[in-house]
Amino acid sequence: MERSLFDKYGGFSTISKVVLELYNRLLDDDDVGPFFDDVDMPRLMDHQTKFVSSLMGGPASFTDDHIERAHRHMDIHDLHFDRLKEIVAGVLEDFEVAPEDIETIVGAFEARRAILIEKPNVN
Repeated sequence: MERSLFDKYGGFSTISKVVLELYNRLLDDDDVGPFFDDVDMPRLMDHQTKFVSSLMGGPASFTDDHIERAHRHMDIHDLHFDRLKEIVAGVLEDFEVAPEDIETIVGAFEARRAILIEKPNVN
């Protein structure tokens, strides 16, 4: 049986470090940083750790509906999503994740692009 990427890279312990670094970079980014103004960062990082873990085959799970609801009020465009993917890939590379595994993880983000960008107008 093949190990999940979650297990291969050390489980929640490693993923939490990856997510911490991810948000350090996202918050410093001019394009995506403003999305995190007035956000409960500890709560968000906990959710994101579970989300990334689920993308890597870990025990946590997030539905696409949950993701859509959490981002419904945000004006996210392709530029923002592309920047997120670049930053995710850079962080994973710095954590010595294999290129093919980075491609898999970033591909899982990409699979959710429409959920974040093409959402109904809700005010």
